[in-house]
Amino acid sequence: MAGEFALIDRYFARPTPSAVLGPGDDCALVQPTPGMQLAVTTDMLVEGTHFLPGTDPKNLGWKTLAVNLSDLAAMGARPRWVTLAGAMPAAEEAWIAAFADGFFACAAEYGVDVIGGDTTRGPLNLCVTALGEIEPGRALRRDGARAGDQIWVSGRPGLAALGLAQLQGRIELPQPWPKLCIAALEKPRPRVALGQALAGIASAAIDVSDGLLADLGHIAERSGCAAAVRLVQLPHLPKGDTYDAVLRKLALECQLAGGDDYELCFTAPGTHSLAIARIAAEMELPLWCIGEMTAGPAGDVTVFDPDGLPVAFERRGFDHFG
Repeated sequence: MAGEFALIDRYFARPTPSAVLGPGDDCALVQPTPGMQLAVTTDMLVEGTHFLPGTDPKNLGWKTLAVNLSDLAAMGARPRWVTLAGAMPAAEEAWIAAFADGFFACAAEYGVDVIGGDTTRGPLNLCVTALGEIEPGRALRRDGARAGDQIWVSGRPGLAALGLAQLQGRIELPQPWPKLCIAALEKPRPRVALGQALAGIASAAIDVSDGLLADLGHIAERSGCAAAVRLVQLPHLPKGDTYDAVLRKLALECQLAGGDDYELCFTAPGTHSLAIARIAAEMELPLWCIGEMTAGPAGDVTVFDPDGLPVAFERRGFDHFG
């Protein structure tokens, strides 16, 4: 069995052309582009909390990096470098090789270099720190929304949570939704290009990781206003001959509170709606206007039915200590 450093050299020490010094020393050395600000984020994935035991290691490698790049996307930053730290119960080389393949496939897709990290023995736990660059004053923050701004979301929030429900046997989705939903759960696509395109257009942004209502609530709270979400404006989710009240209820709950989507929720003045439509067309990515920011208690998010009446939802999103 290979030791710790041999495993690192074999699977994780790869060329880092954008770094002054990559893996192998006490620290990596990077040179940010002159005049740019660094955006830095750290995210952790724990087996049993963020992914199911037995998840395909190649998909897990992709997702481990993708969820961190999603944070950079939400700020409109260009991803540059990442570090990876992980605890594993055993050094199973086949598992490590597949995980590394998925992780580096995501890194290649989004143009980032893996510049260092750490390994140790313990319960399966994966932690990435990602660094990106952005021009001063161009970052998309959570505190810029204003009453009257439209609320937008990319893709189809809810697919990942429905995929989890399918894998857990809580629902039987009609075709072709099972494959689509499980793929959304296990191999999310961070909206890096969208985040960069929204600079100067969006007034605030966040990635949808804990649930659409919960994450929109963070924008509302930081911006000092409230939010109104219209059910009739939400993206469509699974329908078909097997579509029933149980699936309807679960799909709506997943859409509003499921989380793990890594889509972008953002706000923008109505005057930018045509620019947003052009971005959607150019990227072939659906962008949905789902409501508007309103004057009201900071952080309050209200959902309205087709008749304009408020609808109560007990669950708003995921909270590790809730």
